[in-house]
Amino acid sequence: MSTPRVALVAGATGLVGSHLLRRLLADPAWGRVVSVGRRPSGLTHERLVEVTCELTAPTAPDDLRAALGDTPVDDVLIALGTTIKQAGSQAAFRAVDHEAVLTTARVGLEQGARTCVHVTALGADPKSRIFYNRVKGETEADVDMLGFGSTTAVRPSMLAGDRAESRRAERLGLAAMCALGPLLGGYRPVHVDVVAGAMVALARAGRAGHHVVRSGELGGLARADLGASGQR
Repeated sequence: MSTPRVALVAGATGLVGSHLLRRLLADPAWGRVVSVGRRPSGLTHERLVEVTCELTAPTAPDDLRAALGDTPVDDVLIALGTTIKQAGSQAAFRAVDHEAVLTTARVGLEQGARTCVHVTALGADPKSRIFYNRVKGETEADVDMLGFGSTTAVRPSMLAGDRAESRRAERLGLAAMCALGPLLGGYRPVHVDVVAGAMVALARAGRAGHHVVRSGELGGLARADLGASGQR
C-alpha cells in the first residue's frame, strides 16, 4: 500500500470547492486534507484539518506558511473564484482569481507538492480583450511557471448546482443553456460535482507537464474517479 497523500485545498466553502472537499475526504488515497479559507467549511472529519486564512491579504503567504508549519503537501487543489460584481471591482476580482490562487500554489509547492489542479474558466486566454477571461488565462500561465511537476487547469462552462447566494441572471442563463444542452457540445452546463470529481481524478493521476482540461472532457474523468476511489 502506498503512503496516503496530503492535499491542500483552497475554496472549499464555494460551489465547486464544497463538492471537492467531500470527494477528497471520501477517498482513501488522501490521509489528510488541509482546507484553507477565510471561514470553516462546516464539515467534521478525522482526516480534515482546517486553516483560517484570508488569502487576499498582503500577509497571506506568511500566514499560510505559519499555519502549515512542517506539514508536508503532495497535491494542491484550488477552487477559488468570484465575479466582478461580487468582488466589487476588477482589482478585488483579480486579488481572488489570480493572487490568492498563486499564493496557495506557491506555498503548497514550498511544502513539497508536485501536483496542482485548479479551476479557471472556458475561454481563459491571457491575450483576451475580456478582463475576466484574461485574468483566468494569466493565472493559468503563472501557475504553470511555478515549477510543479504536474499542473492542470480545469475549464468548465457554466456551472450547474445549488448556490448559497442568488444570481437571477445566471439562473436564467443556466436554464436556457440546459434546454439547449444537446446543441451546445462542450459549452453545455456542467454540474459542480462533475468538476470536483474530475479534479480529484486529475490530482490522483498527476500527469507530468502542463495540461488544460475543457468542459466536455470532465464527465469522463469524474466517472473514472468514482471507480478509482471506490465511491458509489
